[in-house]
Amino acid sequence: MRLTTKGRYAVTAMLDLALHADDGPVSLADISGRQDISLSYLEQLFAKLRRQKLVVSVRGPGGGYRLGRGCDQVFISEVVDAVNESLDTTRCKNHGDCQNGEKCLTHHLWSDLSDQIHSFLSEISLADLMKKREIQIVAQRQNSRREAQTINTERLSDQAPV
Repeated sequence: MRLTTKGRYAVTAMLDLALHADDGPVSLADISGRQDISLSYLEQLFAKLRRQKLVVSVRGPGGGYRLGRGCDQVFISEVVDAVNESLDTTRCKNHGDCQNGEKCLTHHLWSDLSDQIHSFLSEISLADLMKKREIQIVAQRQNSRREAQTINTERLSDQAPV
């Protein structure tokens, strides 16, 4: 399976959004800072996620994004599908056109693997990931690092000459 950056970043951003959902709408700048994902790239991903109603945008001061439904109802396969990320492991173009218009010898093997991966990701919700201790530890570290960066930035701006 070759899951590219688009799918991985979309899942990471959605998990970050779910982890911070209790704080109100989450800005893409905050996700960008915590996850080290380009803001412009997040904007592209969230436009696709919004079209699939996986997220809802909130305008105005304190705006950002919220999950489109409960984190226990958002499955990883939906996130990957929403950003048009293919889980196809066959390397065949156009559903079996890998050897001059015909299926290759191992087409069905790789096609079955793609189906298994999609099925696996269809059983995992954002809530399932949020319960994992390892993910909670990483999220706490990221939050602490982000808070320290914010404090340092505020100190520097206070010291800047006027």
